[in-house]
Amino acid sequence: MSRVLVARLDSAGDVLLAGPAVRAVAGQGDREVVMLCGPQGAPAAALLPGVTNVVTWAAPWIVDPPPAVTAEHLQELHDVVVGADVDRAVILTSFHQSPLPLALQLRLAGVEFIAGASVDFAGSLLDVRLKPGEDFPEDQPETERALTIARAAGYELPEGDSGLLRVRDVPDVTELVGTGPYHVVHPGAAVPARAWPAERHRATVELLAESGHRVVVTGGPSERDLTAYVAGEHGLDLGGRTDLRGLAGILAGAEVLISGNTGPAHLSAAVGTPVVSLFSPVVPALRWAPYGVPVELLGDQNAPCRGTRARNCPVPGHPCLAGVLPEEVVEAVERLAHRVPSLSSRREKRNA
Repeated sequence: MSRVLVARLDSAGDVLLAGPAVRAVAGQGDREVVMLCGPQGAPAAALLPGVTNVVTWAAPWIVDPPPAVTAEHLQELHDVVVGADVDRAVILTSFHQSPLPLALQLRLAGVEFIAGASVDFAGSLLDVRLKPGEDFPEDQPETERALTIARAAGYELPEGDSGLLRVRDVPDVTELVGTGPYHVVHPGAAVPARAWPAERHRATVELLAESGHRVVVTGGPSERDLTAYVAGEHGLDLGGRTDLRGLAGILAGAEVLISGNTGPAHLSAAVGTPVVSLFSPVVPALRWAPYGVPVELLGDQNAPCRGTRARNCPVPGHPCLAGVLPEEVVEAVERLAHRVPSLSSRREKRNA
């Protein structure tokens, strides 16, 4: 049986978006997929159907703050790749990233075939190089970009696979969330520029509760103070009480998720739950909005921060998200919960 390395060195959300490409490489189960991830992405890779093994390495050109480039650190990657015993690799990147630093290290570790997308001339580093252009546009969802790279390497989705996001082994979390319908509010974001103000999240929880909805507030161990504040007296605070797999279970049982552009939004899409996306345009929504599920996209997508990829808001007052009112979020939740298309969706359908 052949073993293929699939690399996605970024965050959990990026890894989840690569899931369909991973399934394409895995085929009908006749290939083993070793997924190479950064520390933040590894827990998501473990949830992807088709992944046989997950190996982790912190890339100095990806991780923030970056580890030092030392012979010892590069040797660690070499040993990981040699130990994985792979002869082929597919490097998945976003438009602003180069696959070439990793491709060089994979070549030195003996990988015979490498595919990736590169603006720059790749020489002998890539056997298959996709170059952005008409046949490979940059303005496309990240999931479709990854699938295109996998396809160029010779891997197609199995027959009957829809190409949507999926995860496996979703747990029953009734013990945590109780019974009955609920919405989830996830107020945290790893990148401050993508965070909606905490007081707006708290007000949203209060409004939803006043309307008769049960609300669950989620977050990581470092976000317990945030989730406690947002939940207040009206929400169920589960901050720090689950790992990523447990969060998948919570989201799978929810009617709607309210979240910024962060990993849980993509995890929600992977379990089929609609998302009210408070989306800062520092990155394009076309590429990174939740994929394949009903979405209400809120936030000024033409704000001055558009396309800056800023981690901290470069515009005083954070206008792209601060202008979104809790009442607007609640209205969006009601539309999704009742499967009523938004005004923009209705216009797009009418003009199609």
